[in-house]
Amino acid sequence: MTNAPLWMPTAAQIAKAPLTAFMAVASDKAGRKLSNFAELHEWSVADRVAFWELIWDFCGIVGEKGERILVDGDRMPGASFFPDARLNFAENLLRKNDATDALVFRGEDKVERRLSWSQLRALVSRLQQLFTALGVKPGDRVAAMMPNMPETVAAMLAATSIGAIWSSCSPDFGEQGVLDRFGQIEPVVLLAPDGYWYNGKAIEVADKIAAVAAKLPSLRKVLVVDYLGNSAAVAEAIPGAATLEAAIAPFAIKDIAYERLPFAHPLYILFSSGTTGVPKCIVHSAGGTLIQHLKEQRLHAGILDGDRFFYFTTCGWMMWNWLVSGLASGATLLLYDGSPFYPDGNVLFDYAQAERMTYFGTSAKFIDALRKADLHPGKTHDLSSIRTLSSTGSPLSPEGFAYVYEQIKDDVHLASISGGTDIVACFVLGVPTEPVWIGEIQGPALGMAVDVWDEHGKPIRGEKGELVCTKPFPSMPIGFWNDPQGEKYHATYFDRFDNVWCHGDFAEWTVHGGVIIHGRSDATLNPGGVRIGTAEIYNQVEQLPEIAEALCIGQDFDNDVRVVLFVRLAPGAVLDEELQKRIRAKIRSGASPRHVPARIVAVADIPRTKSGKITELAVRDVVHGRAVKNKEALANPEALDLFKNLPDLAD
Repeated sequence: MTNAPLWMPTAAQIAKAPLTAFMAVASDKAGRKLSNFAELHEWSVADRVAFWELIWDFCGIVGEKGERILVDGDRMPGASFFPDARLNFAENLLRKNDATDALVFRGEDKVERRLSWSQLRALVSRLQQLFTALGVKPGDRVAAMMPNMPETVAAMLAATSIGAIWSSCSPDFGEQGVLDRFGQIEPVVLLAPDGYWYNGKAIEVADKIAAVAAKLPSLRKVLVVDYLGNSAAVAEAIPGAATLEAAIAPFAIKDIAYERLPFAHPLYILFSSGTTGVPKCIVHSAGGTLIQHLKEQRLHAGILDGDRFFYFTTCGWMMWNWLVSGLASGATLLLYDGSPFYPDGNVLFDYAQAERMTYFGTSAKFIDALRKADLHPGKTHDLSSIRTLSSTGSPLSPEGFAYVYEQIKDDVHLASISGGTDIVACFVLGVPTEPVWIGEIQGPALGMAVDVWDEHGKPIRGEKGELVCTKPFPSMPIGFWNDPQGEKYHATYFDRFDNVWCHGDFAEWTVHGGVIIHGRSDATLNPGGVRIGTAEIYNQVEQLPEIAEALCIGQDFDNDVRVVLFVRLAPGAVLDEELQKRIRAKIRSGASPRHVPARIVAVADIPRTKSGKITELAVRDVVHGRAVKNKEALANPEALDLFKNLPDLAD
């Protein structure tokens, strides 16, 4: 690490930052001067009641706050924030009603649209009436297999205005990938497009929608959204389907009715995958999501009313849920769907320049791809409007940090951020009043008791350990769907350390009070920052007769994580090019393009525990040259030697 920061906020930038205004009112509330971010963070964790109440007031949350702020504040899980409050999520996102832009949309170079705040409200009104006519009520699930386009945002707002639970994935998921998610939550309405654009090509999805809909008996309606100009034909081919346009046609625009519900009322179901079984269905609350996102976006991201807020994301990633909350701060959302490299790597910077983007959100993988392509957006584009460039998904390499300042913008606030689907928020992120140091995330999120512990549960500094959160916070999941006793939920986060959230990230505190994330410490894969489960890959590849058994790991490679699939072949089978091709095609169509392995390697045996479970963690340690701690738990420990120093994984 260098001795000089890459970026320092100016006195004017510090004075203008909403975080500075918040620090002043927090000082009043604390009864003492909080003179820097470290002191503010310390207070926010020590006095969570005062802090979260102040966030509610400072961000102007619409609703009834109620008397109590935090009950059972030492129980994790079990703490209850704002137990007497009543609010509606959509009402907080639709505060504006004028002719300025609410949503701007680009679908590659094929589609360009914009909706004003009044047009967005009108669409939400008609969708709300449609959902009500279909009998949608609080707690029902509305699912979307949709591109990141205006109708998706409007449908989410309409569903949540009623108190229905929203869940989404992207249309590139295979049939089984969609059913593994939506099959568990039994939606009553499914939204899907007539297709989508990717890499300049029209991708048809009609057959997939029909197959998915046929296997979701809970559905009352399939709504087909026009994107390719073919929605009528697609809707006609699916029993019980209608185009969105036809379905809302009978409803005139009227005032939106907002159902105010408890703070802990479910808002979203997001999906995260472990190493066994189908994806976990993580249920997030309306109040917890809203208050966390307002805190992060107003204070840490510095988003102001009228800002133009962009994050490159699909509807299958939690960053979509994070992006749409920008409406609650009065920001215009800049939506993009398709490839970020079509027709070339300048496309998102073309968008930034044309729309005067103020916040450019992307992934570490995208920044690395720009660097390798030797693009110089700072020279080729006017990026003067961009105040913040944010990176997430996987750790941003020191080379990535340097590239941003050398080739994109030398006076931008580079905010590397990290959290997860599990909390629909961040544990560590940007701090606009503090310097940016190469390779480091600036600091912990306000109100979050973030720490790094060793394997014995002791706090450590300057070395790698488990990222933990030692006190409850509002955006902890309500629980997992179909987990009535909370056993899976508890096992996922609280088994490692009692009453402490253990996130499964390898992290390290720096001398500047920042954090470096070194990747995942559990067996979940994280290529390009999208957490995916190995079970979804096994479910596909093990259907092939040539494959006896499979094991999948994430290998740290080239500043990212790549998926590596090991296969034990059936007798007589050979892992030739043709079989590799079929394996990849099977995974792509059955799960999603993100699940497709970068490397496929044949092995003679796969290590397993005495109870017969394959051991991804042990294999991953061997591949990375680390010692395996618990060999005695294995039935065939000698199999680990098959994974050492493999030439196929060297490049």
